[in-house]
Amino acid sequence: MASMRDIKRRKSSVQSTQQITKAMKLVSTVKLQRARAAAERSKTYFEHMYKTVQSILAKTGDMKHKYLQESENPKKAVIVITSNRGLAGGYNSNIIKMITRHETWKKEDVLVYAIGSKGRDALARSGYEVKEDWSDIVEEPAYADAMVLTERLLKSFEEGEIGEIYLAYTAFKSTVTHVPTLLKLLPVAKAEASEEEQEGTDNALMNFEPEEEAALDLLIPKYITSLIYGGLVEAVASENGARMQAMDNATSNAEEMISDLTLKYNRARQSSITQELTEIIAGAEAIS
Repeated sequence: MASMRDIKRRKSSVQSTQQITKAMKLVSTVKLQRARAAAERSKTYFEHMYKTVQSILAKTGDMKHKYLQESENPKKAVIVITSNRGLAGGYNSNIIKMITRHETWKKEDVLVYAIGSKGRDALARSGYEVKEDWSDIVEEPAYADAMVLTERLLKSFEEGEIGEIYLAYTAFKSTVTHVPTLLKLLPVAKAEASEEEQEGTDNALMNFEPEEEAALDLLIPKYITSLIYGGLVEAVASENGARMQAMDNATSNAEEMISDLTLKYNRARQSSITQELTEIIAGAEAIS
């Protein structure tokens, strides 16, 4: 049985840890409120942007465009959004597992554009090539940052360096529900867009003004930028929600440990007092 001194020392250590987890929970709660408000404000816009562009592309007929054509290049650019800090439960590991356990991808064909040092470091250790590191933008997501990243990716796509572009992020559903999501950005699959068409929708081919080439050159970059920014905003909300949950669980576990240690300390103290009384009585009897 541990001594009273050891139990007291461990209890003090757990109490100190509990104070830290309580503080981190409060900080995450405040950050979550802001991040959730931002995600909810932008969610409707980005969902409608996605559906609108899919609907337009479903009505383009057999139009040929650089952003719609499948490439023979097997290289895939994957934008991986994680966090720069841990202590967020399974938030980071779920995204990493989604990439490393993908059934059809070959590791040598994946180029990681990391947004978040946790994902960057884990994928680099797993042997994936980290093409670019954009970890600083995850702290305060800005549309301008998403625009710059989109320009870099589209340039690589147009020059044939990559054949596909994906976005891996954690979708924010609610405070306690966060869903790892892998979204294909380019090339846009018109077959998938056609499935989105509902019965009764006018399926006449789309008329473009100006020319369809110029229209898509303007529309697709904005579409991809919107999806990347939307992913960033939802990922930040998910991160803070996951960290708040993790710290709440840690605080509850610490409380249970403190109660258990208090009980053990009281038992050890009672045993010590009983032993001292026994020794005093035995000594008194020996003298008499």
